Amino acid sequence: MIISVASGKGGTGKTTFAVNLALALNNVQFLDCDVEEPNAHLFLNPLIKQRSIASIPIPEVDESRCDYCGKCRDVCSYNAIAVFPKDKDSRGGILIFPHLCHGCGGCSLLCPQQAIREVNKEIGVVERGASGSIDFIHGKLNIGEIMSPPLIKQVKEYIDVSKTVIIDAPPGTSCPVIASIKGSDYCILVTEPTPFGLNDLILAVEVVKKMSIPFGVVLNRSDIGDQKVDIFCKENSIPVLMRIPFDRDIAFLYSEGIPLVKKKKEYIQNFQQVFNHIENELSVKGRAK
Repeated sequence: MIISVASGKGGTGKTTFAVNLALALNNVQFLDCDVEEPNAHLFLNPLIKQRSIASIPIPEVDESRCDYCGKCRDVCSYNAIAVFPKDKDSRGGILIFPHLCHGCGGCSLLCPQQAIREVNKEIGVVERGASGSIDFIHGKLNIGEIMSPPLIKQVKEYIDVSKTVIIDAPPGTSCPVIASIKGSDYCILVTEPTPFGLNDLILAVEVVKKMSIPFGVVLNRSDIGDQKVDIFCKENSIPVLMRIPFDRDIAFLYSEGIPLVKKKKEYIQNFQQVFNHIENELSVKGRAK
């Protein structure tokens, strides 16, 4: 079973929940797909055993063969190629913008002169290790890189479906989130009972509905704010899977990089109940793994 943990915005406690859920279960694989700012390793302290360079293919042009027809520019949806056609005053030219390239390969496939070949551009690293019995994988995007979905996909290549896979997704609702939660059997949306939390939860709910992924909500710092998130969930028949109170001890443990279930053992059962709820819900829907 693949369970992704997401949130409409940062700072809701998404990683805290994902880490503690992983520690409360058996036979778990943990993927930190928040590759722009991975921090699950700070709590799980994995022993890294394998490190591989992550890259994407970008075009390289042989201008001795290029006739500057512009078909590569026309096929590129991301404006990663600019072509200056020949005229009486110029021999023509072509510019590649690597940071805009998504590595689809369309330009090289459709070049009539076969003047474009693909070369690998390093965008980050994928590291794999173990935290106790947890199989741990995370990606780290190089500073200055903006194209995180290709790295997220390379992290997800390690998914082992014989385990309970927990994916810590990036915050927000944009392409990196979609790349992270795509293919999940269930998505847990972590939020807080505030106007900002509700606003971003509504956006996140729209995303998982569009992707037809079953989902539920976890309320962090549940005893602050107002009741509007609860009302929204009730009106839309969204299960509230767990409530984590605003607790000074929990905040202290977080600041020390100590997972909640390591010191407050009574929470282990709460996280296991969340997993059992998901299993039962998927079973009822005929989507059990």
